[in-house]
Amino acid sequence: MIHQYQLNGYNIVLDVYSGSVHVVDQVAYDAIAGYDRLAGEGELAEGARRRLVDELAKKYEAQKEITERELQEVIDDIETLKAQGKLFSGDIYSQDADRFKRNHSVVKALCLHVAHACNMACDYCFAGKGEYHGGDMGLMSFEVGKRALDFLMDNSGSRTNLEVDFFGGEPLLNWDVVKRLVAYAREQESRRNKKFRFTLTTNGILLDDEVIEFANKEMYNVVLSLDGRKEVNDRFRVLRDGSGTHDLILPRFKKLATSRNQQGYYMRGTYSHFNTDFTNDIFYMADQGFEQLSMEPVVAAEGSPYALTQEDLPVLFEQYEILAKEMIRRRKEGRGFTFYHYMIDLSGGPCIYKRVSGCGSGTEYMAVTPSGDLYPCHQFVGEEAYKIGNVFDGIQNPQVQEEFAGCNVYTRPECRDCWAQLYCSGGCAANAYHATGSINGIYEYGCQLFRKRMECAIMIKAAEAAEQQEETPCT
Repeated sequence: MIHQYQLNGYNIVLDVYSGSVHVVDQVAYDAIAGYDRLAGEGELAEGARRRLVDELAKKYEAQKEITERELQEVIDDIETLKAQGKLFSGDIYSQDADRFKRNHSVVKALCLHVAHACNMACDYCFAGKGEYHGGDMGLMSFEVGKRALDFLMDNSGSRTNLEVDFFGGEPLLNWDVVKRLVAYAREQESRRNKKFRFTLTTNGILLDDEVIEFANKEMYNVVLSLDGRKEVNDRFRVLRDGSGTHDLILPRFKKLATSRNQQGYYMRGTYSHFNTDFTNDIFYMADQGFEQLSMEPVVAAEGSPYALTQEDLPVLFEQYEILAKEMIRRRKEGRGFTFYHYMIDLSGGPCIYKRVSGCGSGTEYMAVTPSGDLYPCHQFVGEEAYKIGNVFDGIQNPQVQEEFAGCNVYTRPECRDCWAQLYCSGGCAANAYHATGSINGIYEYGCQLFRKRMECAIMIKAAEAAEQQEETPCT
């Protein structure tokens, strides 16, 4: 399977199963499209090759410098790449997809909901303004958190590196417990041959010098919530009295980002129907000096005033292209920034297991509520049918784990002909569940946005490669 598209002056051909990306001229681009159409699964028969050469010759007859011999050489190059497994490669992963995921059965990461409470009241919050829709409210005790860390170590097998995200609500409302849990985990590392990597997600209201100092020492990453421009941020991200938070949190976020040398954090914004021009919010944050940025589409029920609509899609596609082009320009000017969804490695990863299996929710990764209940991830908290167990008694509903273990990109029929399947791994199980009622479904709106982001991300890599080629002196 291949995917061809044109963006920002580049003709890009992606070979889906090998991951090879080819940036070609217009003649080769058309020849590859014709080859795909005429060859089917095999190589071009002599008659089909003749037809393709004739088609290309007719299309480019005005360009007298393109000879039939050159067209034949283009087709020869296509067949060479095919023989090398870099073009029109076959799917060699489907038969092993189930085995890939079931062989990775240890728990390696937890999302600790240390607070089901929040000092903000964001209408669009998927967690019901941080309180998870009146469910398991309150703060996690040290005893529950300690048992959660023990559960992680006990169920991590021989794995050394473990990850814990302090989440909420707002985790800084339970800051003393966070610090005690980090200290406990550090005590256990040498005893249990484990190494913990911690992440903190915060709205910034309680962010102060003491939190920053501790985070810089202990937190591998800090996620900071800001939606961008003041008027955009303060539409939803408000305190309990309805007042906006932009002016309160912006200087605190700047201080943290500077203290971490612009590494080990990212700004996480949310865009909605009210700011489909979200690139202006990304550029605003970049102009404020932030270099690690993310902007996520809102998760909202259909019909909600802030929910994204089908009519918004063309605008959003254009926005992602604007973002990609501006990132290229700013990088050349020496003021570049990173956008989370454009971070792809075309040469070294992720491994095929991750490409097929996804995030590992419900198997390798779980969320823990303040009372110690286990769920597949933070977006399933409160869905009683998906409660796996608790940190004191362990797994009590293995059927849920089995369901997630059997969920991969190949269990979703809609993914089978999608060129982005090995980039999204079938998408988010929670989004699929909330959109279709099944974790093996798909959230089609999110799929469309994801495909556009991948096209832009790959184009950026093409631009970087072209720039490096220009800078490399001829020998």
